[in-house]
Amino acid sequence: IHDGVERPIHRPSDKVDRELYYSGKKKRHTLKNVLIVDEFGAIHFLSDTYEGRVHDKSIADEAKYSLPTASLLYQDVGFRGFDMHGVLVIEPKKKPRYRRLTPQEKANNRRRSSVRVRIEHVIGKVMETCCGLHNFRIRLKRKEYSENQSKP
Repeated sequence: IHDGVERPIHRPSDKVDRELYYSGKKKRHTLKNVLIVDEFGAIHFLSDTYEGRVHDKSIADEAKYSLPTASLLYQDVGFRGFDMHGVLVIEPKKKPRYRRLTPQEKANNRRRSSVRVRIEHVIGKVMETCCGLHNFRIRLKRKEYSENQSKP
């Protein structure tokens, strides 16, 4: 299962950085990564970190990773056009312009999203853990700093 994750950051003070890190999708400044997770929730790939403006597919295209031949790769429409040699890519059917999806296409999309939701749960756990550790580290540093300041 293939998906991108955006993490919020503080607004950069530099104007150029503000434009690079601003994500139009999230309407805030973010950092981005792409993950590949198996059906058991184990993370098999984590891309480098990119600015919030970079598209998920661009990150996936730049990242050099492979999957075993004849694997299935579930992805969302953000990766439309992404392909891997020897891997069957499965993505939801996009609604065509001026036409509705058929009940069969909707049912297929629902089935696919029930598989893809697993990565959303993994992303939530990763963000919860990482943000918690980050906040814990900041509190520890502040405590150490204040203890060092009180010593003569």
